[in-house]
Amino acid sequence: MGSEKQGFIWLSGLLFLNIFVLSTADVHYYEFSLQESPFTKLCSTKIILTLNGSFPGPEIRVRRGDTVFVNVHNQGNHAVSLKWEGVKGSIDGSNELIQPGRNFTYKIELKDEIGTLRWHATSAWAAATVHGAFVILPVANEDYPFPAPTSDQTIILGEWFREELTEANQTITPGSADAYTINGQPGETYGCSNDTTFEMQVDYQGLYLVRVINAVANETMVFDIENHRLTIVGQNGTYTNRSFTNSLTLAPGQVIDVLLFPNQNVGHYYITARSSSGTHITNGILRYTTTTTSL
Repeated sequence: MGSEKQGFIWLSGLLFLNIFVLSTADVHYYEFSLQESPFTKLCSTKIILTLNGSFPGPEIRVRRGDTVFVNVHNQGNHAVSLKWEGVKGSIDGSNELIQPGRNFTYKIELKDEIGTLRWHATSAWAAATVHGAFVILPVANEDYPFPAPTSDQTIILGEWFREELTEANQTITPGSADAYTINGQPGETYGCSNDTTFEMQVDYQGLYLVRVINAVANETMVFDIENHRLTIVGQNGTYTNRSFTNSLTLAPGQVIDVLLFPNQNVGHYYITARSSSGTHITNGILRYTTTTTSL
């Protein structure tokens, strides 16, 4: 009798937990438009395939266990499909090829994914510019298994080709990019005055959750922030044991979540991304916005 009673209590708790998760889950709707857009980088302008006219593409931001509908309108010239990397839940239309002039709605039912994932076009040429972050926050009133950040920042490491990428020349080989980018910006290392530089503003002794995504197709990328240590807390949509590092090495497609504690002398510091093959390097700026005395 005692074991039966304990089993009933355990089952009741399990049912209660499931009801709680279901009751707190939300449904989100996103509208994406695939379109050809002009972008100027490395002192030249070319047409690239984008989602909603941006490079990288728009961020999806939801909570654990939510359901997401993404309606994609293909206003481009080629059939394209999207891939939702690392999603463990069900995806309706994961292999759908969206023809020009048509639209399709993906239904994504999240399960226990948490942290950061990514989405991208399936073909190599389109994925070079059609990609973005899939951020999954904890459910309301759920604590992080690490100190709660005061803010968060997504950083996407990408690549740029002077040549227009199409289905006809879609092979992207290691080291073939003409530049690398941080959130779509090449930085100041390529000698073009028109190129912009990514800047992240931080408060002294704030705590930031930085979501770093390697969207470079065939290159391992090395990422670091000058004079700042990073605490790894998650990878590819799951929490990990905390570990400390001065730099990150990200395989193609890898996502790493880190905590950043800005505790250096107030000023600005380089954010650096380079390929492990040493082909190119790009930089951004970490800029302190508050003042304090020297350490």
